[in-house]
Amino acid sequence: MTQTDFLTAPFDAPAELNADLRGPARFVNRELSWLAFNWRVLEEAENPKVPLLERLRFLSISATNLDEFYTVRVAGLRELAQAGNSTPAADGLTPTEQLELIDHDARMLMVRQQKVLEALRSEMASAGLVICGPDDLRQADRDYLTNVFLDQVFPVLSPLAIDPAHPFPFLPNEGFALALQLEHLENKRPLRVLLPVPQQIDRFVALPANKGRRYLPLEQLLLLNIDGLFPGYKIKGSCAFRLLRDSDLELEEEAEDLVREFETALKRRRRGEVVRMKMSSGAPSALRKLVMSELLVTDAEVVEIDGLIGMADLGQLVTDDRPDLLWPTFTPRVPERVTDHEGDMFAAIRKKDMLLHHPYETFDMVVRFLRQAALDPDVVAIKQTLYRTSKRSPIVEALCEAAEDGKSVTALVELKARFDEAANIRQSRRLERSGAHVVYGFVNYKTHAKISVVVRREGDKLVTYTHYGTGNYHPITARVYTDLSLFTCDAKLGRDAGKVFNYLSGYAQPDTLENLKISPLTLKSSLIEMIDAEITHAEAGKPAVIWAKMNSLIESDVIDALYRASQAGVQISLVIRGICGLRPGIKGLSENIRVKSIVGRFLEHSRIVCFGNGHGLPAKKARVFMSSADWMGRNLNRRVETLVEITNNTVRAQIVSQIMAANLADTAQSWVMGPDGTFTRAAVPQGTFAFNCHRFFMENPSLSGRGSAGASDVPKLTHTED
Repeated sequence: MTQTDFLTAPFDAPAELNADLRGPARFVNRELSWLAFNWRVLEEAENPKVPLLERLRFLSISATNLDEFYTVRVAGLRELAQAGNSTPAADGLTPTEQLELIDHDARMLMVRQQKVLEALRSEMASAGLVICGPDDLRQADRDYLTNVFLDQVFPVLSPLAIDPAHPFPFLPNEGFALALQLEHLENKRPLRVLLPVPQQIDRFVALPANKGRRYLPLEQLLLLNIDGLFPGYKIKGSCAFRLLRDSDLELEEEAEDLVREFETALKRRRRGEVVRMKMSSGAPSALRKLVMSELLVTDAEVVEIDGLIGMADLGQLVTDDRPDLLWPTFTPRVPERVTDHEGDMFAAIRKKDMLLHHPYETFDMVVRFLRQAALDPDVVAIKQTLYRTSKRSPIVEALCEAAEDGKSVTALVELKARFDEAANIRQSRRLERSGAHVVYGFVNYKTHAKISVVVRREGDKLVTYTHYGTGNYHPITARVYTDLSLFTCDAKLGRDAGKVFNYLSGYAQPDTLENLKISPLTLKSSLIEMIDAEITHAEAGKPAVIWAKMNSLIESDVIDALYRASQAGVQISLVIRGICGLRPGIKGLSENIRVKSIVGRFLEHSRIVCFGNGHGLPAKKARVFMSSADWMGRNLNRRVETLVEITNNTVRAQIVSQIMAANLADTAQSWVMGPDGTFTRAAVPQGTFAFNCHRFFMENPSLSGRGSAGASDVPKLTHTED
């Protein structure tokens, strides 16, 4: 697809698919689609329109993403393959076949990462930021580094000899170490040593510089000071290596004490099998064999790296002291409506429903909502879901304060939030000590729904204020994740939220919900019913349109429903940031579906779906929803998620004509998906204005958050040119 305006351009001529449209070929493999997304992230590190240090950040993110992919997804496929499981995925590939394709693509990705780093290092050096090697050091540098080593590094080191009296030590997930072959200067006695690179110290050591910044990787500092660690020895050979271990958790189905079971499982994760080991190229054969044999690693699991190992640490070099190399400063807005009511969140919400678009509107409003509730003597109860939150969470602080003040506080803490399990255990214990009721939901389902409920006494009645979100209650990630926050005192949505909490805390399955669909009960079936309703409109000759935005689309039943809709003539436009298992633009299957991905300054995270409802889009009578759920099997079948119908006219207009329209119109940071599953950067003819939806949102306030002085019209899709 070559159109530059996804919102208004006609659909491309469909492509032919030389395969059975009813068979597995109609799906794109989930894992390969994820790798394609990470390639897009890496390509932003090469994008000259992105500031230099932000490009370095994108490189770091691509490395972090790949590490997590291996420790979870590849680890799971490995287990299936080792168990002899040959059950194919929806696209027809067996676990073994997927592993082979992943390995090939991931190795190419890692080679590309090194090339990107070399290019960035050159540009950084020109900008006064130098990553040094040993040959770049002057004697004054070496003298300075000796003092740094003795004062700040040596006390933390634990060099470990490897011999019959000193067995090979355990290295945790993401463990980074140097393997050394030493020789005594006098008697020539050999000594093999493992030197773990401490994770408690910054990976890059700052060097003195007259101007700019100079850094030396920590492992290079260690190699320079081997004689201080092993007096009387010299290095005969060395190599660096870094491990990734299986980090997926397995729980007993009938865990009597879920917290204790998770604590045990976290310890097992630390000791999981090695799924990938990066090793510096040119490692001495004896050291390579020793490390591989002790860690039970095969050649297929080793990736030789000619360059920097552990690129995720490059993020440490992205500092605020070079604003000229970062995105221009952006301060999230406080909604005018809240300002009009002198910061009173309850008064602002009583006026009418309010939808905030983060990070453009500050997430502090969510924190203020709960802090105000904690301090308000008229508030009698607070209920809150917590999936991911920050280490010193102001939301948890507010909940604790409310509980200590005698308010009824119920917190649903999801222990199964991957890589945040330990933090959530700590948060749950803090809440319990303060007197809050802490529940953990279901053993078999993750609770991923984002709901906050405040019950307030107003006169002789109780009024329920509800917050529904598409993202986590995490003030740090909310600075870069695009998410939606709906604040409402609509009684129907308040009753629905109360029923969801009863379901989570007491297994009381709700019999009816008024404006809410939840998985695993009704969300998936409702989505398919609404897709089928658009088919009915198309068959009746009415406008039939679906717009949707999410992180991932791989649920096969939903994809097949979209295929049916396309074949019936429904026009479907999808904004999918990451994984997409649907093939768009194929004759006889999906010629009326197009898919794009937006990768830019902010991480697209909100989930939205709009159905034309026989009136097309945008239209006042369309059905509009925001959700916590991606369209994946886990979200629709194995998690507690929400799909909230938006009934307020202003909020509906904001979602359809502002948020979705801007996402569909974006060309500056969009990638368009082809029938073969590949993505190409949206073409922008020379001299043509490239619309950037992130810039647009930074410059235009959210419609429903405007105050008495604001206009009611939806802003036009324009912004200041780059």
